[in-house]
Amino acid sequence: MEHGPATPGGHRPRTEENPCRTPPSPAAASWSSGAALGAAALAGATPWHTPAAAAAPRPAPRTDPFTLGVASGDPDHTSVVLWTRLAPDPLAPDGRGGMPDRAVDVHWQIAEDEHFTRPTASGTTTTGPADAHAVHIEARGLRPGAHYHYRFRTGTHISPIGRTRTTPAPGARTDRFAFAFASCQSFTHGHYTAQRHLADEDLDLVAFLGDYIYETGGTGTAGRPHIPAREVHDLPGYRIRHAQYKTDTDLQAAHAAFPWAVVFDDHELENNWADDHPHGGQPSPEFTRRRTAALKAYYEHMPLRPAQRPHGPDLHLYRTLTFGRLARLHLLDTRQYRDVQSTPDREDPDRTLLGTEQKHWLLDALATTPAQWNILAQQVFFSQRDFAAGTPRGFSDDAWDNYKAERDQVRDHLAGVRNPVVITGDVHANYVVDVKADFDDPASATVATELVGTSLTSGGDGTHHNPGDAVQLAENPHITFIDRTRGYVRNTLTPTHWQADYRTVERVSAPGAPIADLARFTIADGTPGAIPQA
Repeated sequence: MEHGPATPGGHRPRTEENPCRTPPSPAAASWSSGAALGAAALAGATPWHTPAAAAAPRPAPRTDPFTLGVASGDPDHTSVVLWTRLAPDPLAPDGRGGMPDRAVDVHWQIAEDEHFTRPTASGTTTTGPADAHAVHIEARGLRPGAHYHYRFRTGTHISPIGRTRTTPAPGARTDRFAFAFASCQSFTHGHYTAQRHLADEDLDLVAFLGDYIYETGGTGTAGRPHIPAREVHDLPGYRIRHAQYKTDTDLQAAHAAFPWAVVFDDHELENNWADDHPHGGQPSPEFTRRRTAALKAYYEHMPLRPAQRPHGPDLHLYRTLTFGRLARLHLLDTRQYRDVQSTPDREDPDRTLLGTEQKHWLLDALATTPAQWNILAQQVFFSQRDFAAGTPRGFSDDAWDNYKAERDQVRDHLAGVRNPVVITGDVHANYVVDVKADFDDPASATVATELVGTSLTSGGDGTHHNPGDAVQLAENPHITFIDRTRGYVRNTLTPTHWQADYRTVERVSAPGAPIADLARFTIADGTPGAIPQA
């Protein structure tokens, strides 16, 4: 994984074992899988080897602390992040998750077999109230392109088992890379049926493109009210909101099935925020405190590297993941550095969505990438999108259209990159778009492809057609497909083509809807533009 500048920090394991160097203790294989121990362990046997050199154990919770499940993320060819948070009472009003106000030891294991008969690595870390008892482990020394299983223990409690995978080695020939991207999962708008189906896919990665939580209050229409019912502004409120989302067992299953790469959009903090500006407002100490709280809670609940721990109101999020020679995934941050939205200034050449440092990082990365497929994983609509019939035009002030010069600069760099594909969330609808050398000239060259994914739940059940879609298709001939049902996009990349399957469910207002392939598109190697398949 390649980052821009980031400050080290976060939990570090105090002890590690590698059976390639030291034979594992027989006790390492003696504990039962799942969230509970076997009878011997409950009677007092030690279910997991703890090296004698480790510090004296700190008391663990008396009730199950793994109510939020486990997750992994940001893999590279020798390491992956393992995450959990101890929270026996996840919705406790103080945001502490029912944990005591003290440090707790957490043990972890990772192994290539699901029975953990020969752990690849293990260790012990300490977490405490300052971090909401969250754990971020960088499991290192792993084999490239390998599947692993992992779990955590504290006291007599063992977490569910998660499954993860490292990436192929840099420069390795890779015949297939499968990933899904998704976004916008309002808890109050629907059940996580799509996430349950997502957990059953055969994937190497999930890219989550933002709006993991919603800061708003309200009850919604699916019988899943937000707790607390108010809009959240402070650290306890954001912690409870993240915890509530993570109590959903379908979301937990999707996290436990494969590694995720996450970026936030706006609702992790506040609708349509821009750098130090709240929506429609001016910078203030109150908003800085709110941003600090929101980003801290976000980090605490995501499988991000310890080096990405936020510093005050800042969290370094943009980065690159590499999958052999086949693909590079450039994850962007379109919130923390942008100029405030301003419709009259959309053509100002100095306006920025990315900020100076991130833009230079991205353009340098695009100029030097050796990958066959180059992916921009980001939040808001990239291509031009005119909503108004005839003249004058109407554009979104929160998307790249409000930062036209910078968008066009990035587009022009994409034109010189092999197989550029932009993946997008935010708009609660599926789109397929030809990225044009000149959006005002339909005959100009197609230089890249934009695939936009619908929401997982936000907006409720959705629909196949919206009265405004006909206008969009007429005014934007580079937009070739629109649909507004719920789901995610599954992508399979090979040396010859990219296949995008738009997977949707007909309802989220009630659980249990089946998943189906709504549409399929392919992009041929060396030929920008998505072609519909029967």
